[in-house]
Amino acid sequence: MFGQNLEVQLSSAKTENTTVVWKSFHDSITLIVLSSEEGISELRLERLLQMVFGAMVLLVGLEELTNIRNVERLKKDLRASYCLIDSFLGDSELIGDLTQCVDCVIPPEGSLLQVPHRLLTLTLLPSLELCLLCGPSPPLSQLYPQLLERCWQPLLDPLRACLPLGPRALPSGFPLHTDILGLLLLHLELKRCLFTVEPLGDKEPSPEQRRRLLRNFYTLVTSTHFPPEPGPPEKTEDEVYQAQLPRACYLVLGTEEPGKGVRLVALQLGVRRLLLLLSPQSPSHGLRSLATHTLHALTPLL
Repeated sequence: MFGQNLEVQLSSAKTENTTVVWKSFHDSITLIVLSSEEGISELRLERLLQMVFGAMVLLVGLEELTNIRNVERLKKDLRASYCLIDSFLGDSELIGDLTQCVDCVIPPEGSLLQVPHRLLTLTLLPSLELCLLCGPSPPLSQLYPQLLERCWQPLLDPLRACLPLGPRALPSGFPLHTDILGLLLLHLELKRCLFTVEPLGDKEPSPEQRRRLLRNFYTLVTSTHFPPEPGPPEKTEDEVYQAQLPRACYLVLGTEEPGKGVRLVALQLGVRRLLLLLSPQSPSHGLRSLATHTLHALTPLL
């Protein structure tokens, strides 16, 4: 900032043990990197800053970074890029991060593997787009009549019915107990899950808090209570251990008195595992029954 005031461009600095490089992007975001690695080049650090900004653009959007309306909201949104940025900080077996070129191999018959591909997006309905990865044909002018009108036209009404689902993720009118604030249903063989924290409209706690509670509860029950996979019990001498594998557990945050705290219950039957976040009004003695009834109701869906 001192250099800019004097119309001097300063892009890096060195101390006895540290190299500091910074770069401004679109006169909006300035990134600074410090490295104590011996022999680190300024070029490598500059390329690192370019990749970091690229990760931010990928996950947040250039418009949000160049036209900042709310700094605190932007800082919160940028958390989504942390894992990707962390991957840049380790040592890579490749060199594309430095050269900014795609690392390639030379196969014996490489020409056979070089059919061009196109990523196309076609609008089926407002707020619903179809993404396609295809070769050089057919031309774009023929895709709409050949693909949309012939293949997708009969499905537009069912797809239109999906749009109002939004964060609820369940059909309108699906019978859920009014105490349910959020649910996570997993099919452990198909590796599919149904997750919603807004099953019955707005209630306290907030959707963000519900999401955090269910995620933490899933981590707890998966790491400490339930086996990672639901496969058939192996024949071992320790039959007592197999018989003692839990099938349900619950957690009360706050007090167990009705109307206070929240309840979390997990139930596993076969290949399905259900986690529920329940309102304070739900009595602790009825949690397993409610979870069992809900799991049976959801089983035809997943």
